[in-house]
Amino acid sequence: MMAIRDLFLLDSEVIFLNHGSFGACPRPVFEKYQHWQVELERQPVAFLDRQYSQLLQQARHDLGRFIGAEPDNLVYIPNATIGLNIVAHSLNLAPGDEILTTDQEYGALDRMWLFLCAKWGAHYNRQPLNLPLFSTDTVIDTIWSGVTDRTRILFLSHITSSTALILPLKELIQRARNRGIITIIDGAHAPGHIPLNLADLGADFYVGNCHKWLMAPKGAAFLYTRKSKQPLLRPLIISWGGTNRKKGISPYLDEFEFQGTRDIAAYLSVPAAIAFMRDYNWDQIRNKCHGLVRYARQEISALTGLRPLTPDSPSWFGQMAAFPLPPGDGDTLQKRLYQNFAIEIPATTIGDQQFLRLSVQGYNSQADIEALLGALKQVLPEMGASGPPNSL
Repeated sequence: MMAIRDLFLLDSEVIFLNHGSFGACPRPVFEKYQHWQVELERQPVAFLDRQYSQLLQQARHDLGRFIGAEPDNLVYIPNATIGLNIVAHSLNLAPGDEILTTDQEYGALDRMWLFLCAKWGAHYNRQPLNLPLFSTDTVIDTIWSGVTDRTRILFLSHITSSTALILPLKELIQRARNRGIITIIDGAHAPGHIPLNLADLGADFYVGNCHKWLMAPKGAAFLYTRKSKQPLLRPLIISWGGTNRKKGISPYLDEFEFQGTRDIAAYLSVPAAIAFMRDYNWDQIRNKCHGLVRYARQEISALTGLRPLTPDSPSWFGQMAAFPLPPGDGDTLQKRLYQNFAIEIPATTIGDQQFLRLSVQGYNSQADIEALLGALKQVLPEMGASGPPNSL
């Protein structure tokens, strides 16, 4: 069997430790993506007019089985940000209403909510998660302490972007439902990264990317909506949906599946990405990747003298983790690692604290981690970024 690294199109000269930003598509999946693009161009009218709905139905079925969701509760979208904008723009809050979230949400979505809050006169309440974290009960209680009589929406990441923390969602979602609070989950990093069963999780709205850890082509994501909440949604793009609905198609699917001419090849390639993970025993590969992240956590913590953000457990992190950096210029560190060592890895920021975020995927190896550690041992002292042992 071909080595996992050789199954990807990544530049062999680069040590790629940033799968979390945009993913990386395996060759067999990319070939299926190109196949669907060719099929579209061979007979555009047949593809877009006669086959479109049936093809998407099968792709939704395969995705739904993978993430524990009814296919008719799913629609494909280009990316998680668009899906969350669909949901947010559909919900009209009153002046004084509140959206509860944390201080570790994705910046583009913070901007979205602040834009809408200014329009509504609502308040965006970012509860701080003081790092490091030690117990899930503390996280739950910290977030829930922000609930007031005016809280209308609970908006949380499943896995935070900057700090790569897996948040304990199920208890919070259940509490919110009991209070009549709408739950909206940004699962951009979750599909293919951690086990998912959306029906069991119980969120009202859940948006996930397929082009990150599920390794589908760029431009494949999904919006999941509980059936009872589907009438709340309105499309951002008004097209033919709702004017001549086909028999058996729900208004939800009708409004969101066809919004003008577009290339749906990335959506139709999601089943191939799921099959790729099955064919290459990805559960085993995920465990190996988690082990490499654990090793990196230990070594980087020893190097910087800074405590890891969470306990050492797969309930807190999977194939991605963030490491606090000593005082210094994170952007310069990121550039130095790439320019001098060909290591692609991002620096992130929460408040005044900077982090180095490591993503480990099946194509990575122990040698990649050792290369990162060697580079950090050289670069951090040169930048004057070194911390005392056991400092926070």
